[in-house]
Amino acid sequence: MYKRISIIGDGAMGTVLAMLLCEKGIHTRLWGYDPAQLAQTKQASENVKFLPGYPLPETLLYEPADDRIMEKVDLIVSAVPCQFVRSVWQRLKPHLTQDIPIVSVSKGIENKTLLRPTEIIAGVLGESARCAVLSGPTIADELARKLPATACIACNDPGLAERMQYTFTTRWFRVYTNSDVVGVELASACKNVIALAAGAIDGIHAGDNAKAALLCRGLAEMTRLGVACGAKAETFAGLAGLGDLVTTCISPMGRNRAFGERIAQGLSTEQARRATVSVVEGVATCDSLVALARRKGIEMPIAEAVHEVLFKHKTMEEAVHDLMGRDLKSE
Repeated sequence: MYKRISIIGDGAMGTVLAMLLCEKGIHTRLWGYDPAQLAQTKQASENVKFLPGYPLPETLLYEPADDRIMEKVDLIVSAVPCQFVRSVWQRLKPHLTQDIPIVSVSKGIENKTLLRPTEIIAGVLGESARCAVLSGPTIADELARKLPATACIACNDPGLAERMQYTFTTRWFRVYTNSDVVGVELASACKNVIALAAGAIDGIHAGDNAKAALLCRGLAEMTRLGVACGAKAETFAGLAGLGDLVTTCISPMGRNRAFGERIAQGLSTEQARRATVSVVEGVATCDSLVALARRKGIEMPIAEAVHEVLFKHKTMEEAVHDLMGRDLKSE
């Protein structure tokens, strides 16, 4: 088990993991890009902006934009929104003087490059970077309340995955290992786009039948793309796939679901962004996901429909009509 950990990113997930690790007696430091925001969190002993209502451990150390946070640690958690992973790690690279393993909890696909978070990190730090992924149905608020939850650690190195597994597992948070990094990262990115559509279904009161169909067909889209990119089909039936998809599409706390609901209720994409405190990863990822699917020659009609609503001003009614009117075929 790792004993000294630095967390890069003070959003909800980075914060709740800091709480979890401190409770296990692990020396934990939290780094934030905005010194003022992190200073406010330290003073309040609570992340008022991203995870309000939960007192932070007295043992948690705060590093407001101190790039030396990576010195003398055993493990680094990268909890930066996907579209900012590159710039943050370019900034931190000069201070990474050791071969320290990194576990990413970022969910998304980078715009333009169409790279996954661990690919971005490896591109910045070099192919020798030892990266893993922690993903699954992990709503931060529920983790903070110590409600039962599960996730998986995906890594190409079984020994590294197992050590991380024991580091993050608690009596309320059970972590499994997985060898399919590609599948876990793609599943975590795709499910946010499907969740935007799920929120839209809620926004237009299309009903539970429609949402169930969306989850089933959305999972089929995710799996097709994953297999085309070299992932294992079974990964998408697991925690990072179906598990995270269900949670994100039904939870009232899900940012992507709530964003989709606002769009369906008449807000523009920009208005919905302003109404959301945290980064809604599914919006930027949708653009990347559609581009990646086209590159691979994979049909993803739900993702395409979401893209047209977000970026091409198609109405929700038109999108639903077009999806329901597609040519009939076997399941």
